[in-house]
Amino acid sequence: MTGVTLISTGGTIASRHSEKAGAVVAGLGGSALLAALHDPLDGIEVLVEEFRELNSFALTLQDAHGLVAAIRAALARPDCDGVVVTHGTDTMEESAYLADLLVAGDKPVVFTGAQRHAGDPDTDGPRNIADAIRVAADPATRGIGAAIVFEGEIHAARDVTKAHASRTDTFRSPGMGKIGEVDLREVHLYRHPGPRRVVEDAGLVEGVELLKLALGATPAFLEFCAESGAPGIVIEGFGRGNAPRGFASVVARLTAAGVPVLVASRCYEGRTRAVYGGDSGATTLVEAGALLCGTLSGLKARLLLSALLAKRASREEIAAALARA
Repeated sequence: MTGVTLISTGGTIASRHSEKAGAVVAGLGGSALLAALHDPLDGIEVLVEEFRELNSFALTLQDAHGLVAAIRAALARPDCDGVVVTHGTDTMEESAYLADLLVAGDKPVVFTGAQRHAGDPDTDGPRNIADAIRVAADPATRGIGAAIVFEGEIHAARDVTKAHASRTDTFRSPGMGKIGEVDLREVHLYRHPGPRRVVEDAGLVEGVELLKLALGATPAFLEFCAESGAPGIVIEGFGRGNAPRGFASVVARLTAAGVPVLVASRCYEGRTRAVYGGDSGATTLVEAGALLCGTLSGLKARLLLSALLAKRASREEIAAALARA
């Protein structure tokens, strides 16, 4: 018998429409979700743990770190072969990446949820949960780290993003693709993600800011972050990691004061590279002390930086972690 722990955190999958609230609200626990499955999970024993009953847009960094601790504790039990986390889709990719980043070991951690709430007649939650449990229980998925299973597809936590606001096939891995799928209750793994780079868990530092740039943007908000004492900043720049005029000088002041500044691309595919010069091209930003994120998204670079700052990582250590990530 294979053992899987189901940790529930709320989200659309655990929500129904409330006449009183006039909106969709979370309120179903993991046991109710499991009871709603249409599939027999032969040979798999599921243990349910209730973590939160919140929509994922309401979760804090500390909630996410607490979830990582709950996952780690579940995986430490010898009768647990893998973990499934039911989670809201809005921030699922971030919680999944944190688990991939901070939870060591080869037992799989599988996140899933729904785009249609539990009261919808065609809710996608039960199918996604059954698929996720099968993936977590399958011996072939050992070593994949954290993943998201949705609409029959398996995506690596590092690569995946929510691409559509409401469709059930919302999760994609731009430039990378899915790593497998579930077809008629069978798990098919097509490839393993790249080598995992687990960071020692020393907590998460609050206040790392993420700025997305646009045509004609000014460094005013970057200046505000500097003045308000942000411990680190991630900039989602253009293309290869470029920014509008004026950003490089502010970045230089921040890095000189010991505040790490990371530059990701706002593009879904491709990597940052110091190619373009001039005022605030990626070359100039690097000369000002910024660190480029490669193919790591701004959302995930922010989480990596939060974890590294909790360890009091030096600039060199942050640069090395980015190169590995």
